[in-house]
Amino acid sequence: MGKYIQIHGSSDKFEVNNIFCVGKNYLDHIKEFGQSEAPKKPVIFLKPNSAVTGDNSRIALPVINGRKISENVHYETEMVVAISKDGINLTEDEVSDYIFGYAIGLDLTLRDVQGEAKKSGLPWATAKGFINSAPVGNIVRKEEIENPMNSDIELIINNERKQFSNTNLMIINIYKLISYISTVFGISKGDLIYTGTPKGVGQINPGDELKAVLSNKYELNVKFDG
Repeated sequence: MGKYIQIHGSSDKFEVNNIFCVGKNYLDHIKEFGQSEAPKKPVIFLKPNSAVTGDNSRIALPVINGRKISENVHYETEMVVAISKDGINLTEDEVSDYIFGYAIGLDLTLRDVQGEAKKSGLPWATAKGFINSAPVGNIVRKEEIENPMNSDIELIINNERKQFSNTNLMIINIYKLISYISTVFGISKGDLIYTGTPKGVGQINPGDELKAVLSNKYELNVKFDG
């Protein structure tokens, strides 16, 4: 079953294909986890298509044997890039022609599950890829974003600002990221690329209302049911 995200200002929808996510792409976020060294190449992980959910969603954790799979869910606010067509081995100069638009998104993470996986040297798929773990706002066509590499990103929870930064602070900009991803994986029409989160990540609790904002204008609103 396909996943579709509304296109801003249109009745059309964007059909989602792959979901690529970038880790450690803001130095202040790296430092808040007790590290200091920026990665020399992009840190990439994937989420399944089932992780996508749109604006005004309600998010509930999976339950196994009567218990929720996590007690410590973190938010990570990110600019998301939507891809318009297939490409491979793209140069940085070619990337713009493959971008459909942008959105604000949340990379929800089961921090306790991730921590246990790290200790055991196991994959993070459960911690990062559980159902509805990749909320994303309506896709804004690229022509409507004046400068994607100078755009504010913000998260407000229950009317309190939790994250605020600008995409100009990315360690690896979106053009380098997409060039790298196109070379290693190839990119396809419908792909979403979550470009990394700045500092200020933290836990969300049942009943929290989250509002993520791109360029002080384009919103994603979700409620966490726990």
